[in-house]
Amino acid sequence: MKKLFALAFVALFSLSAMAQQVDLRKKINVSGSAEAEVTPDIIYISISLKEYLKDNNSKKKVEITTLENQLYNAVQTAGISKENLTINNLSGYTIAEKKKNPDFLVSKQYRLKVSDLNKFNEIIGDIDPKGIAYTNIDSYDYSKIETLKKELKIKALQAAKAKATYLVEAIGDKLGSIIDIQELNNESYPQPMYRNVMMMKSESADMAGAPAPEIDFKKIKLNYTMNTVFEIK
Repeated sequence: MKKLFALAFVALFSLSAMAQQVDLRKKINVSGSAEAEVTPDIIYISISLKEYLKDNNSKKKVEITTLENQLYNAVQTAGISKENLTINNLSGYTIAEKKKNPDFLVSKQYRLKVSDLNKFNEIIGDIDPKGIAYTNIDSYDYSKIETLKKELKIKALQAAKAKATYLVEAIGDKLGSIIDIQELNNESYPQPMYRNVMMMKSESADMAGAPAPEIDFKKIKLNYTMNTVFEIK
């Protein structure tokens, strides 16, 4: 009998505990979103310069120092700090080969940081096009991206609350405190679109005097959604 009473007590206690865990509050689930598009203002570009022979004559070589000086001067003329231009790569093989063979054509890679692609076009336009092996955009970003993310998340949450408020008031109730928040995001960093070919071959004589390539830079798109649960009073 005592065992039966004990089992009944345990069962009753378990049911009571389960009942306490069930959330009987009236709730409303809503979502709010906010988005923005911004133009990148931090752009890293690779530039490769390479020596070349004038009229295929080994005695008329355009030295890498000449091309390098053109690049540095163009960067200064464009009003860009010299700290924004760094040597990206100069392999040991290139150095060793240059010592063994004076006619070896040296190439150098640089990394340039700009905030406006128009500046890049100005710089490229001031360099001997035959000495440009190629250029390429490495990466890009927006300087105030973290601040913008925070603002969008707040706006998305506020939009969710506003939606929940008018829906609840439409049925004569009042909105209570928030119970749950879940964040979703959709960040898009599309690749830049080129109207003209960006890659420039040093051996192409047709590039001489050609205008700088026009670039359509797609914007960075940020979209945040907040899934929320509010209590209904």
